[in-house]
Amino acid sequence: MSEYEPSVEEDLGPVPVLAVVGRPNVGKSTLVNRIIGRREAVVEDVPGVTRDRVSYDAHWNGRAFTVVDTGGWDPDARGLALSIAAQAEVAVTLADAVLFVVDATVGITDNDEAVVKILRRSDKPVVLAANKVDDARTEAEAFGLWNLGLGEPWPVSALHGRGSGDMLDAILAALPEPPPVLEHQVGGPRRIAIVGKPNVGKSSLLNRLAGSERVVVDNVAGTTVDPVDELVELGERTWRFIDTAGIRKRVKEASGHEYYASLRTTTAIDRAEVAVLVIDGGQSISEQDVRILQTVREAGRALVIAFNKWDLVDEERRYYLEREIERDLVQVQWAPRINVTARTGWHVDRLVPALDKALEGWETRIGTGALNSFLGRLVAEHPHPVRSGKQPKILFATQPSTAPPTFVLFTSGKLEASYERYIERRLREQFGFAGTPIVINQKPREKRKR
Repeated sequence: MSEYEPSVEEDLGPVPVLAVVGRPNVGKSTLVNRIIGRREAVVEDVPGVTRDRVSYDAHWNGRAFTVVDTGGWDPDARGLALSIAAQAEVAVTLADAVLFVVDATVGITDNDEAVVKILRRSDKPVVLAANKVDDARTEAEAFGLWNLGLGEPWPVSALHGRGSGDMLDAILAALPEPPPVLEHQVGGPRRIAIVGKPNVGKSSLLNRLAGSERVVVDNVAGTTVDPVDELVELGERTWRFIDTAGIRKRVKEASGHEYYASLRTTTAIDRAEVAVLVIDGGQSISEQDVRILQTVREAGRALVIAFNKWDLVDEERRYYLEREIERDLVQVQWAPRINVTARTGWHVDRLVPALDKALEGWETRIGTGALNSFLGRLVAEHPHPVRSGKQPKILFATQPSTAPPTFVLFTSGKLEASYERYIERRLREQFGFAGTPIVINQKPREKRKR
């Protein structure tokens, strides 16, 4: 087992979550270190060292998953049954499968049986680990754990690694299969859609990039109707550019070829990885420009904004353009912006670094441990406001996928939209995510019926 580093092959979508639960001092954290292949979980021969749920990235046999190490339950705590139920239910709610660790040298205790009842009610797959099995005699005793009714106990020594491979195979069998590869992860040239309203210079920009008259250019709005795919060599790499018809009107208001051109443009955005929105720098940012931005965001594509015809922009226009950007582009402040003149080629070379920056942000993944550490600090500094006597808390978070970066927040209640925006803003400050929308999904914990 080695440290998990996401790769193109593994970055396939939601990573399943395994919760590790059990009594104090049964060796949960030592077993977690064995699973993830490195000493990260704090291990000490004192019950209760792990108090919070701590998460780590791991992989086995080419499959990635997240391990959540939970605190044990203090037998001397007041309200023991309530304490056990609360801890176990939170861990189980967040997980796709549960690794239940029992000390094989001690056998079944009342605490173990209390947890088993909760695990049975959860309907989650459970792998039973009989830990501290260091010899054949203890292994024979471990089979007495069949009586828990959770299926086959897997004898393992977290300290020495004995039996860990068979246990990990059982864990993979219990966890859901990763989803299929998405289209954007298929190899080949990076796909760039050049979008914008008619007559802003999209085809001129493509011709300048290609170094030849690949696309018909005319000073008449709507010359390009069909998307045109062109393979272009830029920065010693091949890119696939999709030149699209200008989006003039809302689809439902368009007619004839305009209607189909709008549909094809939307399809081009869906096919692309990055959209380059071309805006005429000499004209005010229009409703159509903002609508195209919204289409790109909803499609989850990376974004670069290119202000074209910059040679026609004087000092006064630049002043007003800055005001328009602050007002109309506030929702996409994260998008790299470049100023170009496609007709002369001025600063067109700045497009490739902007595309690289946007693609890097679009494919950025944060490790589960780093993400939860960051959110822990964030919540401590700026907790969610109390509303009607309730204060929702973030229990656990994971980034199941990239392109665009998608986060799932498991919470004790629904977070306000303003707090969600605050989280996104702080994520960008801490980790970058330039050029990409961020998707945040909440999963409030359902209340158990009495």
